[in-house]
Amino acid sequence: MGGKMKVGMSEGELEELARGGGKIPKVGVRDLPMCISKGSHGATTVSGTMHIASLAGIEVFVTGGIGGVHRGAEQTWDVSSDLTELGRTPVAVVCAGAKSILDIPRTLEYLETLGVPVIGYDTDDFPAFFSPKSGCKSHIRLDTPSQVASLLTARSRIGLKCGAVVAVPIPGECAAEGEVVEQATRQALSEASEQGISGANVTPFILKRVSEITQGSSLTANIALVLNNARVGSRIAVRLSEQQQG
Repeated sequence: MGGKMKVGMSEGELEELARGGGKIPKVGVRDLPMCISKGSHGATTVSGTMHIASLAGIEVFVTGGIGGVHRGAEQTWDVSSDLTELGRTPVAVVCAGAKSILDIPRTLEYLETLGVPVIGYDTDDFPAFFSPKSGCKSHIRLDTPSQVASLLTARSRIGLKCGAVVAVPIPGECAAEGEVVEQATRQALSEASEQGISGANVTPFILKRVSEITQGSSLTANIALVLNNARVGSRIAVRLSEQQQG
């Protein structure tokens, strides 16, 4: 906000950021110096948020879904900086897996290359945002906040500097609605390809079209998903703090 990194925002600041909409740029980790030097506002991506959280000593944060390897990356090399930040910043990201618009098998392979633990929370399957299953397996299954906190503590004790992905499936009561959103996402992906939309413009286009196609029901599912992630993430953070103090 105004060129200053903010950890914790007032209601007024949140509203200002939200009402700014598309006028406020997405800020990944590479964009932080530009945003600070210009004194401008910015909405941080997972990579930007991870870096700021690490500076503030925050070890767990919650989001909707991580970025990853985009479909067709063998031609475009379109890979989110979320993944490289996960490989070098010791912050756990609690999410609903990777966005379904991505190439999830390649995303998981890339995380393996970077040495990032990928935890399926109370599931063997790696979730795909609005869908509880992506068709891929998580690297590790852990079923309680204490188990996740113990893994994060062990990672720190042996000197690993990577982050971790804690992938939480969408709540069961929202899964049917999530499938409707998945179908709309596939339609929006097809439209984006037909219109030649690529790079950083893909995600905003997809989100807008999915909301239009589903007449806003995607927003309801998205809110439920993030609230569920927040419940899990806060419990993990509490257990992690207790273990560190003990």
